Amino acid sequence: MIVDIATWLLIVLTLPTQNATARMRIWRGLKSLGCAALRDGAWLLPETAATRQGLETLVDETRAAGGTAWLLRLNADDAQSAAFSGMFDRTSAYAELLADMAHFDPLAENVTTANKFLKVLRRRYETLMEQDYFPGAGKIEAEARLLTLEATLVSRLSPNEPHFQDGQPERLALTDFQKQTWATRHDLWVDRLASAWLIRRFIDRRARFVWLQRVEDCPADALGFDFDGARFTHIGHRVTFETLLASFGLESDAALLRIGAIVHALDVGGEAPEAAGVETLLKGLKARIQDDDALLKQGGQMLDDLYAVFTHP
Repeated sequence: MIVDIATWLLIVLTLPTQNATARMRIWRGLKSLGCAALRDGAWLLPETAATRQGLETLVDETRAAGGTAWLLRLNADDAQSAAFSGMFDRTSAYAELLADMAHFDPLAENVTTANKFLKVLRRRYETLMEQDYFPGAGKIEAEARLLTLEATLVSRLSPNEPHFQDGQPERLALTDFQKQTWATRHDLWVDRLASAWLIRRFIDRRARFVWLQRVEDCPADALGFDFDGARFTHIGHRVTFETLLASFGLESDAALLRIGAIVHALDVGGEAPEAAGVETLLKGLKARIQDDDALLKQGGQMLDDLYAVFTHP
């Protein structure tokens, strides 16, 4: 996140002496926010809506536990802001993460262990990113390296999954993609299922689908999706569902973006609170249904329900 460094928040705490559990919880809260210590009992953060909310929560917890707490807003001049921002330099943390990435082999023999370790690297990166209020080259390099490792491992875990292509999705008009034949690999899973649902629900309501045993047999007049060489596939950091959102101007729909985050997490990794539950439901559907048309119908109903919940929480 990039913030305005003109205003800062200073939290001054006297932690409760009789409640070790509360002291530890408050200390962990300060650490998770990435606070910089000015002195004992005084911590600093640049002001954002998120940092204010986080610090206000810690103030309330400290007082409820019997300690004292004050949250002050500081208006800093240029020299002060420069000194303060230097306290949040994450260069060394990114260097440590990059060093661990350099020692990670996505082609290691034990792919399960490799997958678990890569998820640890992903969590470390996301935690660091949340605490990086002044991102620079370290963040860019770490993100690029992590995406490369994830793409390599995904190709081993799911050898038929498409590789990520460079570039950005092209912007397209919905009117040019009506009553089309769309084709993807058979035996639907999360990205293909969600993409087919998205196509029929938001892009081409009269879409006809072909489920391919071999992508080489894709009809010449069909719009392929979610395989290498398809019209719509993984581009940049986007999985196919997210590529379709961007291509057809659907990224302004917050509910679709939340579904996209779930699809991304289940397809190539990442965090989405609802992902585990959606994965369990999909596994149940797959256990009952072998026909892809029937799977799309029932899986689409589940996605309809998710969309309704995300639209009207």
